[in-house]
Amino acid sequence: MEEGTSKSPTHAGGTDTTTPADRDPDARQWDVREGCEVRQILDRVADKWSLLAIALLDRRVLRFTELRREIDGISQRMLTVTLRRLERDGLVRRTVHPVVPPRVEYELTPLGATLHDAIQALVTWTEGHQAEIAAARAAYDECDAECAAP
Repeated sequence: MEEGTSKSPTHAGGTDTTTPADRDPDARQWDVREGCEVRQILDRVADKWSLLAIALLDRRVLRFTELRREIDGISQRMLTVTLRRLERDGLVRRTVHPVVPPRVEYELTPLGATLHDAIQALVTWTEGHQAEIAAARAAYDECDAECAAP
């Protein structure tokens, strides 16, 4: 706890000095400080290119060119950077075959496969709730348009 903060909800002045992290210890895992390891990992695995690469590599091996063709809108450089980061994190295995020209293949590691399972659960949730989300968006947009009118 930072110096000058109280563990109790109020101090002598009656002002709440607790932070959300003090009230909910699990909130610390979402710490936005630059050095927070959990935040760095979440930023890495939750970006759109990583999610797409992990989804495509589920139970199959793909060459770089196949991945690039399948991921609409990704540049060669961005795919290279994404795959290197996933490899560094132990989520993707890169295999270079000694042929001319070199053939490079990518596949999920066992750790990457567990992440794919978690991502699939999120996709399943999204599919199951997309109608509710669409209705909420429509209601919000309708209210926003009416509330914004003078």
